[in-house]
Amino acid sequence: MRLIRLIALAAPLAMLLPLSAQAAWPAGVKAKYMQDCTIAASKSVNPSEAQKHCACGADVLEKKFTTQEISQLMDPNNPPTQALGQRALQEISVCKTQK
Repeated sequence: MRLIRLIALAAPLAMLLPLSAQAAWPAGVKAKYMQDCTIAASKSVNPSEAQKHCACGADVLEKKFTTQEISQLMDPNNPPTQALGQRALQEISVCKTQK
């Protein structure tokens, strides 16, 4: 009987684990990313499309990178390693193909 109660308690918690795996953007960094990205993207596409593309990129970074990696990518005083930068570009490239 005790085992059934334990399983009943653990099952909902196990379902929440994937949600906790996503990284959190450091305070203010996502807004700065969106601002910089939208300005840069608006030079080649209309502002609405730029906003969509940048939001997609922000979502990808949040899902595929740790908070530490996001901080490293966005730190203007300490550029990311080439490997991390390349990985970010590769992951965000999925946003180009989405409509």
